Amino acid sequence: MDKWMDNPWFIKVVALVLAVLLFGSVPKNDPDKPGDVNVPSDEKVETIDDVPVKRVYDTDTLVVSGVPETVTVTLQGPKNIVQQVKTLRNFEVFVDLTDAELGNQRVPITIKDVSDRLTVTIEPGYANVSIQEKVTKEFRIDAEFSGNIVEEGYIAEKPIVKPNKVQITGGKDVVDKITYVKATVNSSGKISDTITREASVLALDKDMNKLDVVVVPGIVEVTIPIKSSSKKVPIDIVRKGTPLSGVTIDSITLETKEAEIIAEPGVLEKIDNVRVEVDVSKIEEDTEITLPVIISEGIVKVSPETVKVAVKVTKASEKSISNVPIEIDGMDEGYEVDFLDPANGLTNLTVNGPSDIVSALSPDDFKILIDVSKLEEGNHEVDMKVTAPRNITWKLAKEKASISVAKKDA
Repeated sequence: MDKWMDNPWFIKVVALVLAVLLFGSVPKNDPDKPGDVNVPSDEKVETIDDVPVKRVYDTDTLVVSGVPETVTVTLQGPKNIVQQVKTLRNFEVFVDLTDAELGNQRVPITIKDVSDRLTVTIEPGYANVSIQEKVTKEFRIDAEFSGNIVEEGYIAEKPIVKPNKVQITGGKDVVDKITYVKATVNSSGKISDTITREASVLALDKDMNKLDVVVVPGIVEVTIPIKSSSKKVPIDIVRKGTPLSGVTIDSITLETKEAEIIAEPGVLEKIDNVRVEVDVSKIEEDTEITLPVIISEGIVKVSPETVKVAVKVTKASEKSISNVPIEIDGMDEGYEVDFLDPANGLTNLTVNGPSDIVSALSPDDFKILIDVSKLEEGNHEVDMKVTAPRNITWKLAKEKASISVAKKDA
């Protein structure tokens, strides 16, 4: 052995063998990615959610449905490669339908531009697709809205849609199912004026299910004309209370004699007037007051809400008229009448009325009669009948006269 160790060729051979062994124990680098070392302990698994799926087909003549919008991709492999792919996301998930036929079929969801050193799992891995002939048809739009958005007492007329037609593109089988094309208008509150809103257009089947089609334009302008349900009615004057003593209400007039009321059509048919109530018990002189217009149940609004009321009054005055003669009517020529009370055949009156009339009154303006045509001899209490000027009230000092009826001496 010592001789071999001393031989330089033996030493050279041993060194060569050791070098070869060491070289074989060193991991090889990936020729595609210099510097990467494939060490099992450096493997990693990462999941990427919401990866979009591309559909490859003839978009001019076909319509495809059933392909999911996104999928979940799981990557497994060397940590540095997994991390790089996850960060850059420079791969593409797609469904290739270039050679697919019309109808329903199950097709794989595939991926490209990913290192072959990675294990890739796609969830879901397949899609149940429907491939149909692409058609485009024109449809008229029906605008709709809830009647609850219209303020009470107002009426919504037929909506106006601009544009009123749309082009709808989709699979022939789906387009043939279209029964309704609607633009629905929503409002956050009650409306009492004409409004214009943008509304999305939906294509629906007979069961009101939304169909997967392309609508152009997808948004239209809808105008809902609103008008009030109204009519004009007279304003009636209603007197309340009793005039104060000495006050005569000559007239009550309104500055505005008609009002416009707003209500549901059924309510309007039953209403012929509104009113103002004037409390005459509080009026002492000519006055002008503003009073509310009173409406019946069911009326939503009245215009005007108040009116000016002019009240004309006459203040009464009181006066005593003395020594008004009592005249006798129906006395037989064979009889005579003597007054017992009042003894002189004169009585007094208290009169009330407009000052200008009352101040000018005298006993000559009154005629007082007693009827004795049916009386026999003796003493009697008889009613006195008073004839007085108009527009006044009067009261006798006594309601009856005491008289004595006797035959004349022969």
